[in-house]
Amino acid sequence: MVRTNREVNFSALLSQKKVGQHQELGKWGEKLAEEYLEQKGYRVLANNWKYQRAEIDLIAKKEDVLVFVEVKTRSNSTFGAPEEFLSPAQEVRIISAASDYMEKHPHEGEIRFDIIAIKYNSEYDFHLHHYEDAFFPGLE
Repeated sequence: MVRTNREVNFSALLSQKKVGQHQELGKWGEKLAEEYLEQKGYRVLANNWKYQRAEIDLIAKKEDVLVFVEVKTRSNSTFGAPEEFLSPAQEVRIISAASDYMEKHPHEGEIRFDIIAIKYNSEYDFHLHHYEDAFFPGLE
């Protein structure tokens, strides 16, 4: 597990707003994941890409790899770890949205579906884990 407060500048993010409600925590997590990816050399192409009932949190590219990223942020693990909150139905919707994105923005290289799981403990204590190739169309 990666301790993100060593890799990401939290002060700028934390000064924007204090983490409070569930929706704010999710949006904050997406912003944190975006900054993390950019620091790792990814170029973020889209945020919250919507297609029908699906939404992809982040679409990024690194070299020739197009990456569709689902961000899961949780303040506790009572019901499981953040990365465990992606159901097979959500995977299908994300894959549909990814197909729509690629129809509108043709891509010839490799594609990948990642999950970034963020465990929020306190304002200055976060854990971020980047699961590359977390799932792929047709694989179970």
